[in-house]
Amino acid sequence: MSSNQFKNSMKVEVVPPNPKWPEDFEAESKQIALVMGENIISIHHIGSTAIWGIYAKPVIDFLIEVKDIHKTDEQSAAMVAIGYEDMGEFGLTGRRYFRKNSLPGIRTHNIHTYKVGSSGIRRHLAFRDYMIAHPEAAQKYSLLKRELAKKYPQNIEGYMDGKDEFIKAMEKKALEWQALIC
Repeated sequence: MSSNQFKNSMKVEVVPPNPKWPEDFEAESKQIALVMGENIISIHHIGSTAIWGIYAKPVIDFLIEVKDIHKTDEQSAAMVAIGYEDMGEFGLTGRRYFRKNSLPGIRTHNIHTYKVGSSGIRRHLAFRDYMIAHPEAAQKYSLLKRELAKKYPQNIEGYMDGKDEFIKAMEKKALEWQALIC
C-alpha cells in the first residue's frame, strides 16, 4: 500500500467532547516541558479538543512557542524517546511537527512548534480563541466535522479537504476579531 493510499484509508473518528482532554493536555505538557526544557516559552492547547462543547477527533494538539526553532531539531531524539515521531517542517516552513500514536494509525497527539513571534502562532491561537468566544461558529464547525466524518469514514484527506474552506473563512474572521480586541 502506498503512503497516499494509507492516508486515504486512515479511519476518521469524531467523538463527543471529553472532559479528560484538558487533563490529558496538562499531563503531556509536563513531559514535553521536561524534554524541551528552557527552549520553551509557552505550551498552548489548540485544535478542537481545546474548544469545549464540540465534537473532535480524539487527538490533543499542542502549539509550542520556542526561543530557537533550530534547538528543537537538536531535541528531536529526546522527543522520539517519549514516543513522538519527528516530521520536520511537514509542509509548513518554520514549523517543527511531531506526532504520537497509541497504536499504528491511531493518533493521540500532534505538536506544532514555532519560534516565538511566528505568524503560525497567531493564526492558531486566534482560531481557537474565536471559536471559544463564538459558540455558534464552534457548533457549526462541530456539525461540519460530524458530517464529514460520516461522509469520509476511511479517508482522512477527504475529511481534511472538506474542512479547509470553513477553516480558512473562520481564520480570516478570527484574525480580524483578534485585531479588534487587542
